[in-house]
Amino acid sequence: MDEIAVLIPCYNEGFTIAKVVADWRRELPEAVIYVYDNNSTDNTVSEAERAGAVVRYERQQGKGNVIRRMFREIDARCYIMVDGDDTYPAEYGREMADMVLNRNVDMVVGDRLSATYFTENKRPFHNFGNSLVRSTINALFKSDIRDVMTGYRAFSFLFVKSFPIVSKGFEIETEMTIHAVDKNMSIDNIIVNYRDRPDGSESKLNTYSDGMRVIMSIVRLFKNYRPFEFFGALSLILFLIAAVMFVPILVIYMETGLVPRFPTLIVCGFIALAAVVSFFSGLLLTTIVQKSRQDFEYHLIRMQQVFDAKTGKR
Repeated sequence: MDEIAVLIPCYNEGFTIAKVVADWRRELPEAVIYVYDNNSTDNTVSEAERAGAVVRYERQQGKGNVIRRMFREIDARCYIMVDGDDTYPAEYGREMADMVLNRNVDMVVGDRLSATYFTENKRPFHNFGNSLVRSTINALFKSDIRDVMTGYRAFSFLFVKSFPIVSKGFEIETEMTIHAVDKNMSIDNIIVNYRDRPDGSESKLNTYSDGMRVIMSIVRLFKNYRPFEFFGALSLILFLIAAVMFVPILVIYMETGLVPRFPTLIVCGFIALAAVVSFFSGLLLTTIVQKSRQDFEYHLIRMQQVFDAKTGKR
């Protein structure tokens, strides 16, 4: 088992990867640096090998797929995940590793948004999207994550081996953030300086398509992790629609004793029924989610036993 594993997912980062690897070897000489290539068509692999990294491969395209492969294959007491585009300085690595190894933090979030991100990043829609995602998740999940989309994080063994990855692409950061919040894992933030990509390096993130995937991922995860709030809100909306349709019919009935617009009344009844079904679906799914959380705690205990056995801890 490695003491510290630096994980660098890469797709066509030949322009910067050698510098990134060299920086991390200088800052954390005891760490093993893994570069996982995701079908690069440039010189990423040769540059990473020349710089001294351990190069491995993930053939399924997408950052989520790469991180799934990393988490499955590598055992370490502390994992540090960083992008290969040289936007995150390696000098924060020691502090992040210390938080995991000595303070039992499960996930350390490298917070760009409280530092230089908004001045360094030249893509205004990315700035707006990061702020929107952060405020949405903190509001929905009652959390205090300062940078949801950052690719600069450190993890404990327990987090990595208990995190079920579903996302395939850039929405992976959102998924791991919500998982940590929902499972009450220890989370801390560290402010890190961000620098924009150097000239000649191009971002693989599509502002609109990947942004839409992130938004849909938030909706999906909110439904899965907070079913009562999700289906309760849906039930309330349906009930209000039914009430708006029903009140005029009721007023006319009270005045004339006649029921006008029977089709509207029938539709109103079905919408009200859907509201009731949605409400009780939320109650039922909340019970299932609560049982899942209990099972997860038992799973953490087993993972702790595995970790203790691998490290010789008594």
